[in-house]
Amino acid sequence: MEETLENETPAPAAPPAEPEPLAEMTARLDAMEEQISGFHRRSEHRELVIDRLHEENQVLRGGIRRAILEPVVTDLMRLYDALGREAERLSGEPVGRLFGSFADDVELALERCGLEVFAPKRGEAFDPSRHTPVGTVPAEDPGLHNTVEKVLGAGFTDQETGRVRRPAKVRFWNHRPAPGADPAPEPAPDPEPGAPAGTVESE
Repeated sequence: MEETLENETPAPAAPPAEPEPLAEMTARLDAMEEQISGFHRRSEHRELVIDRLHEENQVLRGGIRRAILEPVVTDLMRLYDALGREAERLSGEPVGRLFGSFADDVELALERCGLEVFAPKRGEAFDPSRHTPVGTVPAEDPGLHNTVEKVLGAGFTDQETGRVRRPAKVRFWNHRPAPGADPAPEPAPDPEPGAPAGTVESE
C-alpha cells in the first residue's frame, strides 16, 4: 500500500523554457527594419519639400530678375531700333556698317536678357500676333494684299516661353480693286494711330 502511494506522487514541474536566441534576434531585426523604413519615408518627404521650395525660389528669383531688368530691356529694344534705322539710312558707308555692328552688340545683350529678335519676311501674310501694321502702300497685284512690304521695326520673343514680347512693326501691301471689280478677299490691317491707311510712314 505504501509502495503504491509513493509511485503515484507527481514529478516536480519543469523550469520555464528560456526564449530561443534565433527568435529574439528575428524580433530585433524586424524592429530595426521598421525604424529604417520610417526613416526613409521621412527622408523622402523632406526631399519633396526641399524640391518644392527650390522650384518656388527659382520662380521668385526669375520674377525679381525680370522686374529689375524690365526698364533695361525696354531701353535696349529702343536702342536696337535706333541703331538699325541709322545702319539702314547710312548703308554703304563705313559709319553705316559701324551702326550695324553696334546693333548686333545690342542684339547679343537682349539675348542674354532672355529675348530673341525676329524680322518678318517680305511677302509674309499678316499675323496679328506677330505684326503691328504701321502703314500701307498700294499694290496692283491682288496676291500681295495684306502681305509684308517692308519691316520698319524688329519684333522680340521670349526665349523661355516662345511668346511674342513685342510684335514687329511692318508696312503692308494694300490692293484696292478698280470700281466695279470684285472686292479684295479681306480688308487691309488697321494701321497704328497716326498712320492712316493708304499712307506710307516716313522711315
